Amino acid sequence: MTATPLDPTTVAAMVDHTLLKPEATAADVAALVAEAQRLGVFSVCVSPSMLPLDAGSVKVATVCGFPSGKHHSAIKAAEAARSIADGADEVDMVIDLGAAVEGRFDAVQADIAAVRAAVPAGKVLKVIIESAALTDEQIVGCCRAAEAAGADFVKTSTGFHPAGGASEHAVALMAATVGGRLGVKASGAIRTGAAAAAMIAAGATRLGLSGTAAVLDSLGETDAPAQDDGSGY
Repeated sequence: MTATPLDPTTVAAMVDHTLLKPEATAADVAALVAEAQRLGVFSVCVSPSMLPLDAGSVKVATVCGFPSGKHHSAIKAAEAARSIADGADEVDMVIDLGAAVEGRFDAVQADIAAVRAAVPAGKVLKVIIESAALTDEQIVGCCRAAEAAGADFVKTSTGFHPAGGASEHAVALMAATVGGRLGVKASGAIRTGAAAAAMIAAGATRLGLSGTAAVLDSLGETDAPAQDDGSGY
């Protein structure tokens, strides 16, 4: 697909401005929030230990079972419940990738449903499927499991998996599978305006970015979308 130039204000309103580095400090998060407010993004996404967080009019998102997803469902649910109690508006959970690789989509669905039960109506649950590590069939199975479990979004990547981050192919497949009933979040190695525009053209309705200012500044440029280098957001 060809990336289409987009208005920076429109794109900013689709962005979860993200800081999930393990070494992030309170000062780093405060700077993230200030930048988010200046850029007009949808939300900030931070690690759960950084909550509660006053972000003003900007929504607050966090992660759950991150980044491996290899946690008991009850632990993921407890983590999500704590984040909601600490003021999170949205929770991005990681599935058990091994269950998806094995084709055990009933287990994937049950895992998501456990977290959904801890994230009440009015709060958003996104499901990270680590699409770069999955086949097309597995991507479809995960998306169907997420929808059946009551998730609000499916999301490509943690940004930390060595297989890579978002791809136009995966985003398009996810969007086709959920058919507008769920949102689609593209994340992982989206570092240019061209890459962001390509993901939106493929069907992304939300973007996970760490270098948001640089992406917005480069919208409309014709450079090729960045390839994932495994270094995260």
